[in-house]
Amino acid sequence: MPFALGQRWISDTESELGLGTVVQLEGRMVTLLFPATGENRIFSRNEAPLTRVIYNPGDKVKSHEGWTLEIQRTEEIDDLVHYHGINSDSGEQVCLRETLLDHNIRFNKPQDRLFAGQIDRMDRFGIRYQAQRLRHDLATSPMLGLQGPRVGLIPHQLWIASEVGQRHAPRVLLADEVGLGKTIEAGLIIHQQLMTGRAERVLILVPDTLRHQWLVEMLRRFNLRFSVFDEERCVEAFADHDNPFYTEQLVICSLDLLKQKRRLDQALDADWDLLVVDEAHHLEWTADKPSRAYQIVEALAQVIPGVLLLTATPDQLGHESHFARLRLLDPNRFYDYQAFIKEEQDYRQVATAADAIASGRKLPDDAIELLTELLAEKDIIPAIKLIQADNIAPEQQQQARDELLQQLLDRHGTGRVLFRNSRASVKGFPQRIFHSYPQPMPEQYETAMRVALTMNRNLPDETQARLMLTPEKLFQQFDEQSAAWWKFDPRIDWLIEFLKNHRSKKVLIITSQAATALSLEEALRTREGILTTVFHEGMSIIERDKAGAFFAQEEGGAQALICSEIGSEGRNFQFASHLVLFDLPLNPDLLEQRIGRLDRIGQQNDVQIHLPYIEDCAQSRLLDWYHQGLNAFEQTCPVGHILFKEFSEELLPLLVHADDESMTSLLNRVRAQYKELKQAMEQGRDKLLELNSNGGDRAKALAWQLAEMDNDTQLIGSVIRLWDVIGVDQEDKGENTIVLHPSEHMMFPTYPGLPEDGITVTFDRNTALSRDDIALITQEHPLVQTGLDLVTGSDTGTTCVSLLKNKALPAGTLFLELIYIADASAPKASQLFRYLPTTPIRVLLDKDGNNLASKVTYDQWERQLSPVNRHIGSKLVNASQPLLHPLLAKGEQHGQDAMAQLIQQARQQMESSLLSELERLEALQTVNPNIREDELEYLREQIRELNGYLDNCQLQLDAIRLVLVSHV
Repeated sequence: MPFALGQRWISDTESELGLGTVVQLEGRMVTLLFPATGENRIFSRNEAPLTRVIYNPGDKVKSHEGWTLEIQRTEEIDDLVHYHGINSDSGEQVCLRETLLDHNIRFNKPQDRLFAGQIDRMDRFGIRYQAQRLRHDLATSPMLGLQGPRVGLIPHQLWIASEVGQRHAPRVLLADEVGLGKTIEAGLIIHQQLMTGRAERVLILVPDTLRHQWLVEMLRRFNLRFSVFDEERCVEAFADHDNPFYTEQLVICSLDLLKQKRRLDQALDADWDLLVVDEAHHLEWTADKPSRAYQIVEALAQVIPGVLLLTATPDQLGHESHFARLRLLDPNRFYDYQAFIKEEQDYRQVATAADAIASGRKLPDDAIELLTELLAEKDIIPAIKLIQADNIAPEQQQQARDELLQQLLDRHGTGRVLFRNSRASVKGFPQRIFHSYPQPMPEQYETAMRVALTMNRNLPDETQARLMLTPEKLFQQFDEQSAAWWKFDPRIDWLIEFLKNHRSKKVLIITSQAATALSLEEALRTREGILTTVFHEGMSIIERDKAGAFFAQEEGGAQALICSEIGSEGRNFQFASHLVLFDLPLNPDLLEQRIGRLDRIGQQNDVQIHLPYIEDCAQSRLLDWYHQGLNAFEQTCPVGHILFKEFSEELLPLLVHADDESMTSLLNRVRAQYKELKQAMEQGRDKLLELNSNGGDRAKALAWQLAEMDNDTQLIGSVIRLWDVIGVDQEDKGENTIVLHPSEHMMFPTYPGLPEDGITVTFDRNTALSRDDIALITQEHPLVQTGLDLVTGSDTGTTCVSLLKNKALPAGTLFLELIYIADASAPKASQLFRYLPTTPIRVLLDKDGNNLASKVTYDQWERQLSPVNRHIGSKLVNASQPLLHPLLAKGEQHGQDAMAQLIQQARQQMESSLLSELERLEALQTVNPNIREDELEYLREQIRELNGYLDNCQLQLDAIRLVLVSHV
């Protein structure tokens, strides 16, 4: 390269240094000073990654003194460029040597970079445009927030998430039965609220025992990194902020922490957007004496705009408590319990009408009369005529039924604040088949139990019962040599034989204690060499993931996974269908959680439940309680905790001290009470509520749309090309998985979210659901979003020169491709991106300034182009400069015209959507008090704000490509 002292050059690899000046030439080396930063760089003359900066007539440049020169002509004297033109400040004719150019000039505008010779590779230009399109497509997707989570596409869960997640400050009660996925629904809503900017700060309150489960669930399923707060964490956070809750955006803590007045005051002051309360049925309330837990949640609910309450307790049981939960959501609406009871009577009428519509038969006269009364403000006669007609296509009749149902759902009932699905209304669950295997009492256990009864007679009944239910633990307390209990326990012999007879089956084994799980693994390994793995609370999250992955592995994986009680929380092992309960928990909800690891929607086989138990002890009697009293093994038992609470004073002593006659009497009474409660639940089912909660055909359509998005091979190709261009190593591991590693040749020094030791990913949802250690990649995944941000937030791909080999056009014919961005900057919470996100506008100009973009698509154009190297590209740009400046002006005008059209469309779409929703809610508010006034005011304010943001939309040139026709 011909260098001379005083020349101005720019570093291709460090453009942020500004203009450099040649200050020393020595042998084969050249030294540049970059005055803007005070940095010196030494380069080899022959291989220097430098570009000479020479401006052209028409350009405007700034001098080191701050005045601006509009260049009219240039001349070269002693290898230095002299610029002649008009001083824009004084109007005088002046000459400016290149040595005196402003040091701080940055070539961050695409046209500046192009003219300075900073030309990118063609694939980088392509990936930049693709990244802008992907960001635009995601922002405008109606599925935003629903596709990314690693969850099954279960219609009723997606429906609830879609309905609630798109609301401003949602305040709802999620009351699905056990096993239907309340936690997943809450996670989907949280994820959607965060992605759409409706929420930024989220507080999750859970019982102390569930903190870890929620932490893992939010991270593994939703890629949300919550922080668990306890007293120790609050003390540590004091160093960063007076209020520890301000140190994190996403927080999980237990109610117990907030029982301290200081911590509650800090939580109340922390400006949360969304509060989530799990196990909300524990919030006890009476009008004169609410519990401390209820008072805490009530105080938070008064200052936090969005509130999600989760409970599996049926609303038909304990009306007063159910009312209290609704009161937390809207105290103005649910102000009086007696008034609430009266309203519930009215809901039954609505449910009767809904049943008549959904039955598929003609409507009886009393149903028509009731519908006319309930929907008096609507003309429903046309819909009723369609339903009653004999010669109408079934599709038309069904559409009429759906419209009437939707009007009922909108106008009546608690559908906006309460969602509840039952197994009776949601299909797709497997059968449960229960097998019990009595085992003789070992002498060692019998002795240990006799000694324990003598020593522990003064302990509470529940403590004694828990001890008797785990004889192996009891034996170890009295055995000084800590002999291996598994050498004589008959359940071990049974388990070994069972696993040998089911070698081709995956088996989940759950026991209450981590120590028992470890001993079982040792026994199976040392006695028979059976390949198993363990999963317990003493392991890190990564270790648990590895254990789960080893169990899920089909070829060479573990036959059995042995879990402590924590294994029944938050993990999905539905690829297995055999469950061995090595012992039984006292808590009926824990038993349901254990079975629920396999008994889930999507389970393809009947769930086989196996229980080896010691005869004539607490284990056998608890088995009778669950099986004969509650039928809890073969059916879900939503009333189990209620019956346990009611009868525990009788049950617990009978578990410890055998009394067959008393046990038989107790079981008979429990069975009768169970039937009554079950019948009351069935009779009290709110069919209207269930119809609103499961979403029907609309929910199935959501699941279908998401499945189609999962199969979008174009998206998969775009993401893989994105990683290729960035320089991420991709190793195909088979079974639909890829291992990603950062490489030494990455375009960026770091890739946030990509671990140094790599990460295994898949584009296949089923693969991700079966393996907790594999990330599901969709366009919502942080790794994809970060990659798009890295590309679009840098200069990567903003300039390009390509050749078009087409003999039908004269050689040297010029085209200019411009990518503009229509950017209406606004806070994410405004939701402007739903109508006008950052939108790429493509302009393709011929030499006369005609825009050919509508006639030649980007993909068609790209396939015809060939790359050129940077040095040749720089020469082509310099030779074409006289033509480029007027074309840029014409291109901007085309871009402005396109943006004006986008703004008009966005305004029409926004007003059509929001005004129609506002009118609908205002009309509904007259008949359904569940419509809150703050929802309406939010919509009105949103319309005003969005119109203002649209008025301030700006056009930016994002990328530029020069294309020249070549016949070579």
